[in-house]
Amino acid sequence: ANFGQTLRAVAWSFLGIRRSADHAEDVKKLNPIHVVIAAVVGAAIFVVFLVVLVRFAIGIAASH
Repeated sequence: ANFGQTLRAVAWSFLGIRRSADHAEDVKKLNPIHVVIAAVVGAAIFVVFLVVLVRFAIGIAASH
């Protein structure tokens, strides 16, 4: 599997929406190193999104 497929599998895993058949297929074909890298990238994007969201919310609350 290529890195794009790994990113897609990790993204679905973050959402918790995976069929067991799809999970079993991923286990067979995904490179574990790619999975770790994709998970770290996904977690970093999630944290950045949360920081931006909180700063936005604080900015709105401070202006009122």
